[in-house]
Amino acid sequence: MGEEELDDYESTLELALVQEYKAVVGMFDYAVETDRRFYLANQVELDVKSTSPVMVEVTLTDAWVWDMYRSARFVPHVRVLTFRDVNVEKLPKEDLQP
Repeated sequence: MGEEELDDYESTLELALVQEYKAVVGMFDYAVETDRRFYLANQVELDVKSTSPVMVEVTLTDAWVWDMYRSARFVPHVRVLTFRDVNVEKLPKEDLQP
């Protein structure tokens, strides 16, 4: 596969991911961003495991993962351990409806 074909393939995957995101975002209550992934979830729990250095455990239930290379983006349970920032936002339902 040449470089141009690879670029076209990745562009197609990314466009499909954006379209899927737009279709499913209204089904979720939270947007969660870690240093490695972006998630949509209906339940989010944060637990600080240590303070020096800070380690956070994030548990997501009923989630969707932003990853164009995953064949299954809907997952029932996600557990993330990180030493980096975690951003959790409550999604405004009225802004997401078509």
